[in-house]
Amino acid sequence: MTWLIVVLVVVAVLVAAVVVMYNSLVTLRVRVEEAWSDITVQLKRRADLIPGLIESVKGYASHENEVFQKVTEARSAVMDATQKGPEETAKAENMFEGALKSLFAVAEAYPDLKANENFLQLQNELVDTEDKIQASRRFYNGGVRDLNTKIEVFPSNIIAGMFNFEKREFFEVDDMASVEKPVEVKF
Repeated sequence: MTWLIVVLVVVAVLVAAVVVMYNSLVTLRVRVEEAWSDITVQLKRRADLIPGLIESVKGYASHENEVFQKVTEARSAVMDATQKGPEETAKAENMFEGALKSLFAVAEAYPDLKANENFLQLQNELVDTEDKIQASRRFYNGGVRDLNTKIEVFPSNIIAGMFNFEKREFFEVDDMASVEKPVEVKF
């Protein structure tokens, strides 16, 4: 009789451990999904600000059509890439950041534009949104780190394998050289 009690206690402890590990994996997965959603919300907000910014600059620098076209294309690419995951979004982000730098470089050449209240408000909102995107990326990457660690460490790796939990990709810039490279603007 005592062996039966011991066996039942051991089984109960093992079942409880499996449930706890499974629930912690689910919690981490949901946290990563929430963080990715936060990133897409901020990217959408930034994308919504860009047309106003372009219109503000166009009034002063209408001959810079190539820059406006690149920013518009890069904006569309980022919005499309968010549906494809972190790797594609990071690539599109690199392209977008370069295009945005070109737009601001054009704006630097027009003192009246830099003093324009509408442009300044849009620029401030964009800076605020960029800060929020950066915070969202850090939150997402922290969640991915925690989830991936939990998936790899023993004994939760057994539970993760049994229930098909998959590692997630970090949201990272692919090519630091392209981000650090100064934008070349020719007039």
